[in-house]
Amino acid sequence: MEQQPERREGRSFPERKGQKRKLEEGVAAVEDRQISAVTTDGGQALLSEVAAQVSVLNSAFSWQESDRAAAKRATQVLAELAKNEDLVNVIVDGGAVPALMTHLQAPPYNDGDLAEKPYEHEVEKGSAFALGLLAIKPEYQKLIVDKGALPHLVNLLKRNKDGSCSRAVNSVIRRAADAITNLAHENSSIKTRVRVEGGIPPLVELLEFSDSKVQRAAAGALRTLAFKNDDNKNQIVECNALPTLILMLGSEDAAIHYEAVGVIGNLVHSSPHIKKEVLAAGALQPVIGLLSSCCPESQREAALLLGQFASTDSDCKVHIVQRGAVRPLIEMLQSPDVQLKEMSAFALGRLAQDAHNQAGIAHSGGLGPLLKLLDSRNGSLQHNAAFALYGLADNEDNVSDFIRVGGIQKLQDGEFIVQATKDCVSKTLKRLEEKIHGRVLRHLLYLMRISEKSIQRRVALALAHLCSPEDQRTIFIDDNGLELLLGLLGSLNTKQQLDGAAALYKLANKSMALSPVDAAPPSPTQRVYLGEQYVNNATLSDVTFLVEGRTFYAHRICLLASSDAFRAMFDGGYREKDARDIEIPNIKWEVFELMMRFIYTGSVDITNEISKDLLRAADQYLLEGLKRLCEYTIAQDITLESIGDMYELSEAFHAMSLRQACILFILEHFDKLSSMPWQNELVQRTIPEIREYFCRALTKSTTNLQSLRL
Repeated sequence: MEQQPERREGRSFPERKGQKRKLEEGVAAVEDRQISAVTTDGGQALLSEVAAQVSVLNSAFSWQESDRAAAKRATQVLAELAKNEDLVNVIVDGGAVPALMTHLQAPPYNDGDLAEKPYEHEVEKGSAFALGLLAIKPEYQKLIVDKGALPHLVNLLKRNKDGSCSRAVNSVIRRAADAITNLAHENSSIKTRVRVEGGIPPLVELLEFSDSKVQRAAAGALRTLAFKNDDNKNQIVECNALPTLILMLGSEDAAIHYEAVGVIGNLVHSSPHIKKEVLAAGALQPVIGLLSSCCPESQREAALLLGQFASTDSDCKVHIVQRGAVRPLIEMLQSPDVQLKEMSAFALGRLAQDAHNQAGIAHSGGLGPLLKLLDSRNGSLQHNAAFALYGLADNEDNVSDFIRVGGIQKLQDGEFIVQATKDCVSKTLKRLEEKIHGRVLRHLLYLMRISEKSIQRRVALALAHLCSPEDQRTIFIDDNGLELLLGLLGSLNTKQQLDGAAALYKLANKSMALSPVDAAPPSPTQRVYLGEQYVNNATLSDVTFLVEGRTFYAHRICLLASSDAFRAMFDGGYREKDARDIEIPNIKWEVFELMMRFIYTGSVDITNEISKDLLRAADQYLLEGLKRLCEYTIAQDITLESIGDMYELSEAFHAMSLRQACILFILEHFDKLSSMPWQNELVQRTIPEIREYFCRALTKSTTNLQSLRL
């Protein structure tokens, strides 16, 4: 049910914009204009420019000052062009890769060369920078590595080993680390080759370099190399990177602690043994501290890392909460940054799976923001929020808070994007439902009595959906919950009306004595019938009826046994008592024949077309069994357009089963009926009947449950 956010490899701190930083030594303004002209004038000019710079690189590999100056400028021009990804193909096709590769190393030193090495480190830096930009396109990563770039780049990482310490040395090391980052990005084989070429130990050493930009670049490279590569992870840890990385978490430089927490996150991902080492090395508190960082990227990585720390270790879950992570995580839920909200919801979801943490998260204000995230149209964010709420619902102390803040309605009304979230929400509601008893129920009833009206209504709505049938009478009759629901139904607020109707319909369906009329009712009493053969049969007939000018043969004994109306007709002081022929006005022949057939057989097939006339006749002649059969047939044909007429029909003939069906139809289809112009009048008319109906039904359902127990 849990859905972990995908950890991303990440090239670098966002402000670095994919390694496309400004060149530290910019090309002169006139040269900038020349490059701009090349990129805008068309393909031929670009091809010519690339060819010219490649030619310079191929011919200027020496310590001669003019060669070094020309080579430096050529690397800068190619790097400037490579900042436009649309031009990268042309640069590579023009032979730039092998030319740049040559200049990743210093040229050989000859006897005639000057003692001072002109532009030392700067040409190598420019080459590393340009190759790093070309490597942003995945299709060129392997080409550059196959040409032999990695050994040279690893050697550049060690340029400080000879005691050199200058801005140029710092820059070439940084560019080499950046190039390794881009070459290995989302390329598992190149990550492995970096390790084989010995790239990891110098990168780990550079974490302690005096220049912060170098630290950041080294951490960025290690972050990429550690992503989904277990052998690289193990070597990084074996090189004792953890203590330095943990110290970097406390850096005041946001870029440094962002890269450091990213490295640790990738080391921990899917590696339980490294996670234990990281925690043992003291990472927990610094990571929690990053939740309050001014850098959203570091906050996001810290939240994700805490979620990973809390994945399986129950003690760690508790320690994270004890050390103050909950409040900043809850604050992050309210950030405008979607990813920040997602990671904090993920972390809280993991923490909420521990019983000791659940009440604390809710008490600290976590419920409201998590419920609000269910409205998100981001499926992953929505699911992480739902999973966190699922955890919080496992604690009895949180049930009242769920209901008080309107959580039940939010869970029921939400539009969830993925099926996993829908399943999670269903299980959350089930968890809450299982806890509506004992002290939880007593607390809710207390709230329903003494809270402000809006809270009382939320409690009544929630209990209608969640309570057990055996508690319905206590909640809705004894403690007045029914009146709260009816108040919503009679409200002028459409949303309140809809909520009230849905709750009443749920209440009806959960009650054993209440369900829609979905089966033909049995005859009210057991009787012996004369049988089909005597219907309209003159044999032994002692009375005839005249209906629409036609004669219907009948038998007094059968009619006397059928209803009080016929008994009064034949045993009372009416003129029909001794009459041989009795005229029946205002009833169609088909209706009268069906009525008599029911009297003789106890059953009859009723069509929609004749059901209303037959109901009128059954009511007139007090034939309760036939009347209920008619009500059942009519109830099957209730529609949005006919509900008003059907309700009036039920009132006119005191048709209780039909009225029950009308009430349930109104409650079930309230959302559609709300658009009808006469809906409000109908609802106001039915509220007294709904009240009586539920009072009768809830009382009856409780009595039935008690009888079943006995």
